[in-house]
Amino acid sequence: MKYGIILTAGTLDEMIGLAAEAEAHGWDGVFYWDAIAMSGFSPIYDPWVTMAAFATATERVRLGAIITPPSRRRPWKLAKETATLDHLSHGRLVLPVGLGVLDDQGYRNTGEVTDLRTRAEMLDESLEILTRAWSGEPFSFEGKHYQISEMHQQPGSYQQPRIPIWVVGVWPRPKSVGRAFRYDGIIPQYAEDQGILSHATPERVRAIADAAREQRPADAGPFDIITEGVSPADDAAAARAQVAPFAEAGATWWIESRWQGETADSLRARIVAGPPR
Repeated sequence: MKYGIILTAGTLDEMIGLAAEAEAHGWDGVFYWDAIAMSGFSPIYDPWVTMAAFATATERVRLGAIITPPSRRRPWKLAKETATLDHLSHGRLVLPVGLGVLDDQGYRNTGEVTDLRTRAEMLDESLEILTRAWSGEPFSFEGKHYQISEMHQQPGSYQQPRIPIWVVGVWPRPKSVGRAFRYDGIIPQYAEDQGILSHATPERVRAIADAAREQRPADAGPFDIITEGVSPADDAAAARAQVAPFAEAGATWWIESRWQGETADSLRARIVAGPPR
């Protein structure tokens, strides 16, 4: 299992320092997030500029924004931004994607598409455009929402055949999970009978791992299952005990997702304590 942390608080300078500290203390990934404006969260920086700064302050850790909603971004521009960052980081970028949350004022307050089905269609088309653009070869695309008569983006992505894509998938909904299985990883959400999204359990992670082995082609390559949570900074044994069942069930990443009441100092305390290996 690999271990990452989302930097959810601090000034830009503080977060750049935290990214370097995370690498020094053995974390495998440093992540940011992609939003325009959300009540209760301030400041929010542009993810691509922020991660570029992380890239220059580190040498080893994976980088990504959890999550980017492609329906709010032109896919050919997103292809250029991600390919550039992939080169800057020498192949350390991962692209986590999903439909996005409508709490972001960059959706509802700006006239962006909010319909769930339409955003899902735009996500599928965007992922196809990204993979074609990252190849560095000429391509065209004809879809319901996007049309490209001809394009040849150079350079392609540093990582080939593509930058790894992690997709938010709602377990056990076949269409949602199937989209993630077509790419390189799943950030699972879990649907209850009442339609409420619930938390991960080792049993649910094990079911996803079994389904991935059954449904993905044998030559599809590695597949990541990402589990998010909050583990204690002041009790290493308890942190390991919390995370170990998910690793045993088949999760490949544990990502500290600390969204409530964090400061740069509290994030630093968790980083310095080290990942819950």
